[in-house]
Amino acid sequence: MSTKNNNNIFERILSGEVVPFSDPEYYKLPEQSERAIAILADLNTSKTIDDIRQHLGKLIQNEVDSSTTIYTPFSINYGKNLKLGKNIFINQNCQILDLGGVTIDDDVMVGPRVNLLSETHPIEPESRKALIGKPVHIKTGAWIGAGSTILPGVTVGEHAIVAAGAVVSKDVPDRTVVAGVPAKIIKSI
Repeated sequence: MSTKNNNNIFERILSGEVVPFSDPEYYKLPEQSERAIAILADLNTSKTIDDIRQHLGKLIQNEVDSSTTIYTPFSINYGKNLKLGKNIFINQNCQILDLGGVTIDDDVMVGPRVNLLSETHPIEPESRKALIGKPVHIKTGAWIGAGSTILPGVTVGEHAIVAAGAVVSKDVPDRTVVAGVPAKIIKSI
Protein backbone atom coordinates (compact mmCIF):
# COMPACT_ATOMS: atom_id res chain seq x y z
CA MET A 1 0.00 0.00 0.00
CA SER A 2 2.54 2.62 1.06
CA THR A 3 5.67 2.99 -1.00
CA LYS A 4 7.68 4.50 1.84
CA ASN A 5 10.43 6.83 0.78
CA ASN A 6 12.65 9.41 2.43
CA ASN A 7 10.15 12.28 2.08
CA ASN A 8 8.07 13.32 5.05
CA ILE A 9 4.39 12.42 5.30
CA PHE A 10 3.24 15.78 3.94
CA GLU A 11 5.41 15.47 0.83
CA ARG A 12 4.23 11.89 0.33
CA ILE A 13 0.54 12.86 0.56
CA LEU A 14 1.14 15.81 -1.75
CA SER A 15 2.77 13.45 -4.28
CA GLY A 16 -0.33 11.21 -4.30
CA GLU A 17 1.12 8.34 -2.28
CA VAL A 18 -1.41 6.27 -0.34
CA VAL A 19 -0.48 6.89 3.30
CA PRO A 20 -2.06 4.45 5.77
CA PHE A 21 -3.26 5.37 9.24
CA SER A 22 -0.54 3.07 10.59
CA ASP A 23 2.23 5.18 8.99
CA PRO A 24 4.82 6.05 11.67
CA GLU A 25 4.55 9.75 10.76
CA TYR A 26 0.73 9.89 10.84
CA TYR A 27 0.85 11.65 14.23
CA LYS A 28 2.22 14.72 12.43
CA LEU A 29 -1.14 15.32 10.71
CA PRO A 30 -3.09 16.31 13.85
CA GLU A 31 -0.09 18.30 15.07
CA GLN A 32 -0.19 20.43 11.92
CA SER A 33 -3.98 20.67 12.09
CA GLU A 34 -3.64 22.12 15.58
CA ARG A 35 -1.27 24.75 14.17
CA ALA A 36 -3.92 25.62 11.58
CA ILE A 37 -6.69 25.69 14.22
CA ALA A 38 -4.70 28.14 16.37
CA ILE A 39 -4.08 30.52 13.46
CA LEU A 40 -7.68 30.17 12.25
CA ALA A 41 -8.93 31.21 15.68
CA ASP A 42 -7.19 34.56 15.18
CA LEU A 43 -8.10 34.77 11.48
CA ASN A 44 -11.80 34.16 12.14
CA THR A 45 -11.98 36.85 14.84
CA SER A 46 -10.24 39.45 12.68
CA LYS A 47 -11.94 42.81 12.42
CA THR A 48 -10.54 43.78 9.00
CA ILE A 49 -9.87 42.17 5.63
CA ASP A 50 -6.22 43.15 5.97
CA ASP A 51 -5.95 41.28 9.29
CA ILE A 52 -7.53 38.24 7.65
CA ARG A 53 -4.88 38.42 4.90
CA GLN A 54 -2.09 38.68 7.48
CA HIS A 55 -3.27 35.62 9.42
CA LEU A 56 -3.85 33.62 6.24
CA GLY A 57 -0.35 34.54 5.06
CA LYS A 58 1.06 33.17 8.30
CA LEU A 59 -0.97 29.99 7.85
CA ILE A 60 0.03 29.35 4.22
CA GLN A 61 3.55 30.68 4.80
CA ASN A 62 3.28 33.07 1.88
CA GLU A 63 2.08 36.64 1.50
CA VAL A 64 -1.56 37.04 0.49
CA ASP A 65 -1.83 39.76 -2.13
CA SER A 66 -3.63 42.95 -1.10
CA SER A 67 -6.03 42.50 -4.04
CA THR A 68 -7.41 39.31 -2.47
CA THR A 69 -10.47 39.44 -0.23
CA ILE A 70 -11.51 36.62 2.10
CA TYR A 71 -14.57 36.72 4.35
CA THR A 72 -14.85 34.75 7.55
CA PRO A 73 -15.60 32.23 8.75
CA PHE A 74 -12.91 30.42 6.80
CA SER A 75 -11.61 26.91 7.42
CA ILE A 76 -8.60 24.94 6.25
CA ASN A 77 -7.05 21.80 7.71
CA TYR A 78 -3.35 22.33 6.92
CA GLY A 79 -2.65 25.59 5.12
CA LYS A 80 0.83 25.03 3.79
CA ASN A 81 -0.39 23.52 0.50
CA LEU A 82 -2.74 26.37 -0.44
CA LYS A 83 -1.39 28.54 -3.26
CA LEU A 84 -3.18 31.82 -3.99
CA GLY A 85 -2.89 34.15 -6.96
CA LYS A 86 -4.08 37.77 -7.04
CA ASN A 87 -7.47 39.45 -7.09
CA ILE A 88 -9.26 36.46 -5.55
CA PHE A 89 -12.57 36.75 -3.72
CA ILE A 90 -13.54 34.01 -1.25
CA ASN A 91 -16.91 34.38 0.45
CA GLN A 92 -18.00 33.14 3.89
CA ASN A 93 -17.81 29.55 5.11
CA CYS A 94 -15.28 28.29 2.60
CA GLN A 95 -13.84 24.91 3.63
CA ILE A 96 -10.51 23.85 2.14
CA LEU A 97 -8.74 20.54 2.67
CA ASP A 98 -5.31 21.23 1.22
CA LEU A 99 -3.06 18.28 2.13
CA GLY A 100 -3.19 17.19 -1.53
CA GLY A 101 -2.61 20.75 -2.76
CA VAL A 102 -5.07 23.49 -3.70
CA THR A 103 -4.13 26.20 -6.19
CA ILE A 104 -6.38 29.18 -6.86
CA ASP A 105 -5.18 31.34 -9.74
CA ASP A 106 -5.79 35.06 -10.35
CA ASP A 107 -9.25 36.63 -10.66
CA VAL A 108 -11.17 33.69 -9.15
CA MET A 109 -14.47 34.15 -7.31
CA VAL A 110 -15.51 31.59 -4.70
CA GLY A 111 -19.07 31.75 -3.37
CA PRO A 112 -20.23 31.05 0.18
CA ARG A 113 -20.19 27.53 1.64
CA VAL A 114 -17.84 26.16 -1.04
CA ASN A 115 -15.77 23.02 -0.36
CA LEU A 116 -12.40 22.56 -2.08
CA LEU A 117 -11.21 19.04 -1.23
CA SER A 118 -7.79 17.71 -2.21
CA GLU A 119 -7.82 14.60 -0.06
CA THR A 120 -9.57 11.29 -0.40
CA HIS A 121 -9.45 7.70 0.86
CA PRO A 122 -9.27 4.30 -0.83
CA ILE A 123 -12.66 2.70 -1.42
CA GLU A 124 -11.63 -0.69 -0.01
CA PRO A 125 -12.90 -0.97 3.60
CA GLU A 126 -9.61 -2.49 4.82
CA SER A 127 -7.58 0.56 3.81
CA ARG A 128 -10.20 3.31 3.94
CA LYS A 129 -8.47 5.21 6.76
CA ALA A 130 -5.48 5.85 4.50
CA LEU A 131 -5.09 9.27 2.89
CA ILE A 132 -4.47 10.06 -0.77
CA GLY A 133 -3.68 13.56 -1.97
CA LYS A 134 -5.13 14.68 -5.30
CA PRO A 135 -4.55 18.34 -6.18
CA VAL A 136 -7.34 20.80 -6.94
CA HIS A 137 -6.64 23.65 -9.35
CA ILE A 138 -9.01 26.56 -9.92
CA LYS A 139 -7.74 28.40 -12.99
CA THR A 140 -7.79 32.10 -13.84
CA GLY A 141 -11.16 33.83 -13.92
CA ALA A 142 -13.21 30.86 -12.74
CA TRP A 143 -16.34 31.38 -10.63
CA ILE A 144 -17.22 28.71 -8.07
CA GLY A 145 -20.90 29.10 -7.12
CA ALA A 146 -22.41 29.00 -3.63
CA GLY A 147 -22.60 25.64 -1.89
CA SER A 148 -20.64 23.76 -4.53
CA THR A 149 -18.05 21.09 -3.86
CA ILE A 150 -14.89 20.51 -5.89
CA LEU A 151 -13.71 16.95 -5.32
CA PRO A 152 -10.10 15.71 -5.16
CA GLY A 153 -8.10 15.79 -8.39
CA VAL A 154 -10.35 18.27 -10.22
CA THR A 155 -9.15 21.20 -12.32
CA VAL A 156 -11.66 23.96 -13.05
CA GLY A 157 -10.70 25.62 -16.33
CA GLU A 158 -10.11 29.27 -17.12
CA HIS A 159 -13.24 31.44 -16.95
CA ALA A 160 -15.40 28.40 -16.23
CA ILE A 161 -18.44 28.60 -13.96
CA VAL A 162 -19.44 25.98 -11.41
CA ALA A 163 -23.15 26.52 -10.69
CA ALA A 164 -24.41 26.80 -7.14
CA GLY A 165 -24.78 23.44 -5.42
CA ALA A 166 -22.81 21.48 -8.02
CA VAL A 167 -20.61 18.55 -7.04
CA VAL A 168 -17.66 18.51 -9.43
CA SER A 169 -15.99 15.12 -9.82
CA LYS A 170 -14.35 15.65 -13.24
CA ASP A 171 -12.23 18.39 -14.80
CA VAL A 172 -14.16 21.40 -16.08
CA PRO A 173 -13.02 22.67 -19.50
CA ASP A 174 -12.18 26.34 -20.03
CA ARG A 175 -15.15 28.66 -20.65
CA THR A 176 -17.88 26.19 -19.77
CA VAL A 177 -20.66 26.15 -17.21
CA VAL A 178 -21.22 23.00 -15.19
CA ALA A 179 -24.17 22.25 -12.92
CA GLY A 180 -25.77 19.38 -11.03
CA VAL A 181 -24.80 16.35 -9.02
CA PRO A 182 -22.57 15.08 -10.47
CA ALA A 183 -21.75 18.26 -12.39
CA LYS A 184 -22.19 18.13 -16.15
CA ILE A 185 -21.50 20.71 -18.84
CA ILE A 186 -24.65 22.70 -19.55
CA LYS A 187 -23.24 25.40 -21.84
CA SER A 188 -20.16 27.02 -23.31
CA ILE A 189 -19.26 30.63 -22.66
